[in-house]
Amino acid sequence: MNQEYTIQDKARMKYLQLAESIITQIKSGELNIGDQLPSVNQLSLSYGMSKSTVLMGLNHLSEKGIIEAVYRKGYFVRKSSVDHDHRVFFLMDKITVFKEELYQAFFNQLKDRADIDVYFHNHNYRIFERLILENLHNYTHFVIIPILKEDVTGVLNQIPPDRRIILDYNQEGLTGNYSSVYQDFAGDLYSALREVRDRIEKYRRLVLVLPENIYYGHLVREGFEKYCAEFGQASAIISKVSEDNFSPGDVYITLNRYDIDDVNIIKEVHRRRLQLGKDVGLISYNDLYMKEVLEGGITVISADFTRMGEAAAALINENRIAKIKSPSKLIIRSSL
Repeated sequence: MNQEYTIQDKARMKYLQLAESIITQIKSGELNIGDQLPSVNQLSLSYGMSKSTVLMGLNHLSEKGIIEAVYRKGYFVRKSSVDHDHRVFFLMDKITVFKEELYQAFFNQLKDRADIDVYFHNHNYRIFERLILENLHNYTHFVIIPILKEDVTGVLNQIPPDRRIILDYNQEGLTGNYSSVYQDFAGDLYSALREVRDRIEKYRRLVLVLPENIYYGHLVREGFEKYCAEFGQASAIISKVSEDNFSPGDVYITLNRYDIDDVNIIKEVHRRRLQLGKDVGLISYNDLYMKEVLEGGITVISADFTRMGEAAAALINENRIAKIKSPSKLIIRSSL
């Protein structure tokens, strides 16, 4: 047992020796920012180390941000010293008000301890795959919002589980002991509807407006159908609100990220001289400043993106692995 520990300890000392040697060469000017390092084979021969030990040393420097692994090209010098304890690869779908809140909360908690590089995949699988695969050895942590139509589990499973933090969407099929901070879309809607059941019952029908391009739509639908079945609620699911399918006596749940359906409902309420919150009900996803004052206030179901960002940062700061359900908040206003 002692002998095994000694062998492992010596291997660790070897790869750290390699790392320190490369850092010394950078600081002395022998290697400059942007220079390519010798190949793994060349370093193995030069230092008399196994290829696996050389790779450990290179990965150690990549995680610290001193060198960068460029896909199919090799390793290049990125900087001359270590500024922080962690290097974080932060991959978002796209920038929105809510994602900006999430990132700012995350950054504020880690700014003194981590270098954070932000990327966007814009729901494009090829971009998503390329960004991750090209950076597998360059970061200590990978914080990812994996909202795409395609199945991305194969790509995500290539990230070591202890470095993987999944945000917002609880991706299924991932292997290993990894972290996540996610919304429970089905459970949150079901709970919210139960909380306002007395208000819903004054309306004729509960209508879920579910656009086809909502990536988590099947989960929202699950929570909606569970509530309607349990309480015998008359219901309907439509893809958008229009003059033809708008009906007084309905209470609408809207998810459109641009709030187009909210606008169409309010326009129809005005056109028909109805009253929002009396003749027609409205529950909208994700709170914005305008929804607090629009039409006297729009009832919302909204994730707490600030808490989500802080929770993800805490997992890194505390060096722990956990799966955390980030609760949504229901804000009842006059539209219901």
